[in-house]
Amino acid sequence: MMGAAGSVERRACGVEFRAAGRKLEGYAAVFGSSARIGGFAESIRVGAFSGTLQTNPDILALVDHDPARLLARTASGTLRLAEDTRGLHFELDIPDTQLGRDVLALAERRDLGGMSFGFRVKDEAWPASDQRELRAVDLVEISVVQAFPAYADTSISARARQAGMTPAQRLRFLETLR
Repeated sequence: MMGAAGSVERRACGVEFRAAGRKLEGYAAVFGSSARIGGFAESIRVGAFSGTLQTNPDILALVDHDPARLLARTASGTLRLAEDTRGLHFELDIPDTQLGRDVLALAERRDLGGMSFGFRVKDEAWPASDQRELRAVDLVEISVVQAFPAYADTSISARARQAGMTPAQRLRFLETLR
């Protein structure tokens, strides 16, 4: 679904990550990978995260987008994020809490579904009615996904764009999905 103006959107992927000691690392998003989302394909342009990584002092690492299940944050230095040629790389220090131990155990067993990220769109392009490119986003959080990521080989999850709808109609449609 496409979020209402300013609302947080989420994308999930089965991007590979690994446990190393008490750290998790991998990619929360991959550039240039296209995913089918409802009636359109979406991709993330190289550099889409560069602005937010420079200006947002506190990006969170959560479990399943739940703010009550905090793993790390950039403000404390326990989450490190960087763009490289592949995508949005992350490294996070797992806390010595029950949640941290559970996530680490699942990661070591390779039971976790993948990664996801929550964002607000700053710049996007629709080169065709069935293609969306994210050019710049305001990153809010990354999340460990415990179960079923929407797309195993990309960094985005299900969203639907309703062609031909007015902004008010799209907002009403989005409210039905909550």
